[in-house]
Amino acid sequence: MSLVAAAPIEADWELDYYSRPVLEPDGKKRWELLICSSQGLDPSQGLFRWLLRCPAASVNSLWLRDALGEALAAAADQGFAPPRRIRCWRPSMRTMVQRAAESLALEVVASRRCYGLIEWLIERQRHVYPAEEGYLAGPLAPPPSPIQPLAIPLPEAARGERWSWASLPLASLREADQWPIDFPALVPLPADLDDDLMVTGLRLFSSTRSLAIAGWLAGLEPVRLSVAGQQLVLEAGLEDRWLLGNLAPEEASAASEALQQARLAGGGVQFLAVQASEEQPGFTGFWLLRDLPDA
Repeated sequence: MSLVAAAPIEADWELDYYSRPVLEPDGKKRWELLICSSQGLDPSQGLFRWLLRCPAASVNSLWLRDALGEALAAAADQGFAPPRRIRCWRPSMRTMVQRAAESLALEVVASRRCYGLIEWLIERQRHVYPAEEGYLAGPLAPPPSPIQPLAIPLPEAARGERWSWASLPLASLREADQWPIDFPALVPLPADLDDDLMVTGLRLFSSTRSLAIAGWLAGLEPVRLSVAGQQLVLEAGLEDRWLLGNLAPEEASAASEALQQARLAGGGVQFLAVQASEEQPGFTGFWLLRDLPDA
C-alpha cells in the first residue's frame, strides 16, 4: 500500500521587517522580522507564522536574504510551498525587502492587504512588548502623518457603467469561499462578531467589461473604502487612492458614518464586488476589505 503525500499548502506571505518599542542591552532598539501566511476564510488551511530578531547593526538586505531562506525552510517543514508573492506594507523598507527577495526569486508586492500581519502586530504591541525588559513605556512621538495624495479617477477601461451601495450579513460573508467568483480575494473575518451584523460594501456593474474591470482591480491590491469630503475613494496598494464617484452631501455624510461605525464596532469589515448585472448569480470579482490601522 502506497501513501500519497499531501500537497503543499499554497499561500502568499505578509512581511514586516522593522524596529520595535524595546531597547536591547546595547541601548539600541530591537529589530524583528515577522512573516505570516495570508489566510482565506477556511481556518483549516493552516497558518504559518515565523519571527526572528535581527541585531540593529545587521539591518540590511543580506541579513534579510539569509533570514528569508530560513523562513522558507521552516515553512516547508510545516507543509507550505514557497509563497507565490510577499506583501510588504512599509514604504521605507520596500527597497531592502525587494533586494533580499529577488535574490531568492520571490516576488514582492507593495500592499497594505496585510490584515493577518497587522492583527499580529497589534497583538504583540498590546501583550508582548509591554512585558519585555527595556520596553519603551509611555507615549512615543508619533510618526509624521503622510500627506494623502489626491484621489485620481479610475481609467476609462476600469470604470463600470454604474455602482450602488450594498449590505450583506456577516454570516453570508463567512460562506463567500463557496460562491462562484472569478477573481476572489477573501480574508479571515473576526470570529467574535455577530453573524447578524450588516456589512457595508460597494457593487460595480458592467454588462460588457466586468471581467476586465475585475482583473484590473485585482492588480491594485484594494485595501478599504473611504469618504473624503464628498468623494467616494478606494484606497489600494501602499498609498494609491482612486476616485470611484462624487456623492451628494447627505449621502457622503451617511456613508462616512456607516464606514466609521464599521471600523469601531464591526472590525472594519467592508466588501467590493464586480458584477455584469444585478441578476448575475455569482461575482466576477469579490474582495473582502478591512479598515485596520496601517501601523
